[in-house]
Amino acid sequence: QVQLVESGGGLVQAGGSLRLSCAASGRTFSRYTMGWFRQAPGKEREFVAASWCGGSTYYADSVKGRFTISRDNAKNTVYLQMNSLKPEDTAVYYCAASQRRVVTSGYDYWGQGTQVTVSS
Repeated sequence: QVQLVESGGGLVQAGGSLRLSCAASGRTFSRYTMGWFRQAPGKEREFVAASWCGGSTYYADSVKGRFTISRDNAKNTVYLQMNSLKPEDTAVYYCAASQRRVVTSGYDYWGQGTQVTVSS
């Protein structure tokens, strides 16, 4: 069982930056695929970014070039650096983990979410 706890959300003006963190429990964090998803009001949850244990990263087209996923295996933590934020990035952001090499779906564990609000 893996527990995920997100932090770092908040209110930011358009064009600003935020860094989300997701701390994971467990001893095998380095072997997990870690992902970030988001859900805006009235919309379905959508994929944002993923990090494979081997170092490969994947991004949704909507955030490519603005968001960066990274991980610190020594701290059991995955990050999402968000730059050039837009009002349409407003959502609850969720961290997810999987023991498999997945990208946009197939995650087994989820955090509780952290709110990101971008004002225009």
